[in-house]
Amino acid sequence: MADLRWDDHVAWLLDPAGEGWLPDVCIADTTVADWQALLDLLEEQDWAHEFIVGCFALPLLRAETVLSWPAGVVCPVLAVRPSPEIGVIFRFRSDAQIDFDIDLGQLHSQEGLDVLCGFLAAIGRRLGTSVPTYFEGDTRVPFLGYDVAADRVRVLWTGPTE
Repeated sequence: MADLRWDDHVAWLLDPAGEGWLPDVCIADTTVADWQALLDLLEEQDWAHEFIVGCFALPLLRAETVLSWPAGVVCPVLAVRPSPEIGVIFRFRSDAQIDFDIDLGQLHSQEGLDVLCGFLAAIGRRLGTSVPTYFEGDTRVPFLGYDVAADRVRVLWTGPTE
């Protein structure tokens, strides 16, 4: 993912000390099969992960099982660590959308950026879709993401709009 350089392009966007936010990723128009493809990818890549329901760590279940739980049941989360620099929290809210937060607290270098880009690209390639990353709580305009048409992660935000 050498297209993005930490110093030139994204350090200011991903600096957790600057704004203190956790970027949101929201992949719309998904299915239970997409969720399962994501879970299969996590297992294949051997990324460290923990499936948590309430306050209990459980073995990772199939997507159709988790997504079929009735409304009102605690929202299961899947904590993933593609590297020591990057933590990701997936929330099983709906089969129609895969959303997760990225913890950038330890992301300070090109190496970490390369891992993040590789992670987003792996998901996008597996699902065959773009993977947009938004500022926390604002899913109007993505600032970074995997572009499926270009097959790379790129900066998408050019600055504030009025």
